[in-house]
Amino acid sequence: MCQLLGMNCATPTDITFSFRGFSQRAGITSDHGDGFGIAFFEDKACRLFVDNQSAVESPIAELVRNYPIKSRNVIAHIRKATQGKINLENSHPFSRELWGRQWIFAHNGDLHDYFPQLSGRFTPVGNTDSERAFCYLLDQLVKRFGYHEPKLDQVFDLLAEISPAIAEHGTFNFCLSNGQALFSYAITKLHWLVREYPFRPAQLIDIDVEVDFSQVTTPEDRVAVITTEPLTQNEEWTAFQPGEMILFQHGAKVRSQLTHVERLERERLDPSLKRVTRADQY
Repeated sequence: MCQLLGMNCATPTDITFSFRGFSQRAGITSDHGDGFGIAFFEDKACRLFVDNQSAVESPIAELVRNYPIKSRNVIAHIRKATQGKINLENSHPFSRELWGRQWIFAHNGDLHDYFPQLSGRFTPVGNTDSERAFCYLLDQLVKRFGYHEPKLDQVFDLLAEISPAIAEHGTFNFCLSNGQALFSYAITKLHWLVREYPFRPAQLIDIDVEVDFSQVTTPEDRVAVITTEPLTQNEEWTAFQPGEMILFQHGAKVRSQLTHVERLERERLDPSLKRVTRADQY
């Protein structure tokens, strides 16, 4: 299963601490070595780095671990390929322009027989189920709102409406951002926490690194971190409920909705129907 890392902040913040632990899972503490990517928003645009090398071996990942790029919204991904070749065009996160903003999407999961009808405005470059899902989400946003950029709450409502149907095809965990906020959805594994004043030390799980955030922050700072598996061993992480959509803005959880995924209900009533995808096995 691929792994996701997202960060949403009240003030521009670097992700070097979290990414240092996260990237260890690309070949040292786990085997998610089929490419990596990370996107840093700066207002409407973003810096996007992707590589089909693992985040352990990639010189680009080494740059990210040591260069404190500050951003209010960051999405990172380490890949364990289930669909599509191991190449650059299949490396997450994916990026598209909509309403004069860059939209960034990364997916953890495996969607079976998922070939949605697309309008042609947003077309996959690679051949992953993930990029097809991203193009479909953007298509639906345009179909609903046309050329007028909606409010974040309207985007949230539409994502919560259409994501369960995609999840009928398999595991569908994702992070999505347009630079204003971060939308996250989970069917299986996602966790989150918020670091805020008074800050405390944090110890990474995957590497022996500790940071005392009280020494490097201000009372105005607040950071929400979203990840597939918890990154630190001395902080309290909250697991997403299956089918939960959460909107993070200014470093805080501002909205949450538990969506109804019919497949999950069928599997709860009859465990023999449970579909275990390749993504769930990694």
